[in-house]
Amino acid sequence: MKPDSPFREIDPETDRVTVRFGSSELSLPRGENLAGALLVAGVMPFRHTPLSGAPRGPFCMMGACYDCLVEIDGINRQACMLQVTEGLQIERPSINRAIKGAGNA
Repeated sequence: MKPDSPFREIDPETDRVTVRFGSSELSLPRGENLAGALLVAGVMPFRHTPLSGAPRGPFCMMGACYDCLVEIDGINRQACMLQVTEGLQIERPSINRAIKGAGNA
């Protein structure tokens, strides 16, 4: 994860909650789109493709492409379809789980 991001928050005064992405603790705006909030926090890539290992992150932001898959509670989910909530434990999907998960892209 990089400390600087080209993405900016719309309202930096929004109530924040603590989530974990891998071993990093992040303070994200409660109720915001998870994919967008992770981008603002400098998280990239979200995952790597199962076949080539190419890095992936949010692309369509509407749930069509599966490039923003993350693992939450052992389940692969599209970050662009989730809201930031307190205590999320987010991981990059493992390659084997990504193959069996919601998207194979």
